[in-house]
Amino acid sequence: MTESLRSRRVLIDGNLRPATVHVRNGVISAITPYHDAPADTDFGEDVIMPGLVDTHVHVNEPGRTEWEGFTSATRAAAAGGVTTLFDMPLNSIPATTTVAALHAKQDSARGRITVNVGFIGGVVPGNAGELRALHAGGVTLFKCFLVPSGVDEFPNVGEADLREALPILAALDATLLVHAELPDHIVAMPSGDPRHYSTYLASRPDLAETEAVALVIGLAEEFGARVHIVHVSSARTLPLISAARARGVRITCETCPHYLFFSAEEIADGATELKCAPPIRSAATRHALWNGLLDGQISLVASDHSPCPPAMKDLPLGDFFQAWGGIASLQLGLPAVWHEAQTRGGSIEQVAEWMSAAPAKLAGLSHSKGRLAPGFDADIVIWNPETTVAVDDMTLYHRHSLTPYRGHTLTGLVRATYVHGVQVYLDGRVATQTPGSLLNDDR
Repeated sequence: MTESLRSRRVLIDGNLRPATVHVRNGVISAITPYHDAPADTDFGEDVIMPGLVDTHVHVNEPGRTEWEGFTSATRAAAAGGVTTLFDMPLNSIPATTTVAALHAKQDSARGRITVNVGFIGGVVPGNAGELRALHAGGVTLFKCFLVPSGVDEFPNVGEADLREALPILAALDATLLVHAELPDHIVAMPSGDPRHYSTYLASRPDLAETEAVALVIGLAEEFGARVHIVHVSSARTLPLISAARARGVRITCETCPHYLFFSAEEIADGATELKCAPPIRSAATRHALWNGLLDGQISLVASDHSPCPPAMKDLPLGDFFQAWGGIASLQLGLPAVWHEAQTRGGSIEQVAEWMSAAPAKLAGLSHSKGRLAPGFDADIVIWNPETTVAVDDMTLYHRHSLTPYRGHTLTGLVRATYVHGVQVYLDGRVATQTPGSLLNDDR
């Protein structure tokens, strides 16, 4: 199968320019000048760039498919320009902490995915003996929590568990993704009205995150391990990470669209759709996170898409301590980030680095994804950065439409998405094809 796509704004080697992208058998075969030959599809002034790679998605299947599932998650991904996602080891049942659980998850996804899907393994107390087998099964990213995760199947680890796991992961050159909060600094039920966001925010202070990051840095340095701090919410962690990186510690970090878009001052009483952990912090923190992203201290942006049935958000009562903590945003990451980036001096080229190239590198896919270049997979998103998008139930492909972005107008309309050269989304419609591949399924 061959096809050619052209636009006056194609992202090639970090620059937007007129060009034609030629695709043959799912791979980019050539990139030629715009007027070199007639194209099958001319996207005018729309941006053609590498499909997004989201390394932080909770699909929740098997076991909690009513929360999301591979069918709806990958359709939402396609509608959002995400061509590759990595599924977190929780909140599925079983959690992906054994090879048997990995196989169960692969079986759940096979033949039902619209985009590429990879699987992240879990590090929990007592499963260090499973890590090599998971890695042999194709898992290169692993995830742990330093604080209770919210589900019994995925308990948090302590320093002793990390000392057992990190030498193994270092020998495998695998990356450990860390939810960095320490339980000693978290207040289960502080004084104050549980409907007030300020009460919830006070229960998970910056100190819980900074102390956890300091612990991880020390262990990564000791064992020569590769670590990645997920969903950075506190700008106070950035100097620690930058200093560690400067002295050779193999550490990277990410933040998420919700920390870049919302601020604590804007969250109304009872607005539990905005509950997540670590929490959304002040407008000043949001500004500092943007500075950290723009100057390279933060490597990438990932969604941390963590949906649940609306009833679990405790919306009638609005109790932040009873509600499930997680934000649904898989389909909305690109317009949410671009909406804010353009007002802060950010560029389309930077957005592509944060959401395509850098996460592809984290996942070990920089040889095939995250760039438009001959020999790379034809995983492509076409979007218009000037068009606004009103978020409502009718536009979302998530299993549940509950999201804090509902009612907001974002900037950046995804026009089309291609996976392995097959068009899976066009102007509001997800195609019936399922060309996505399982990235670590060696069976």
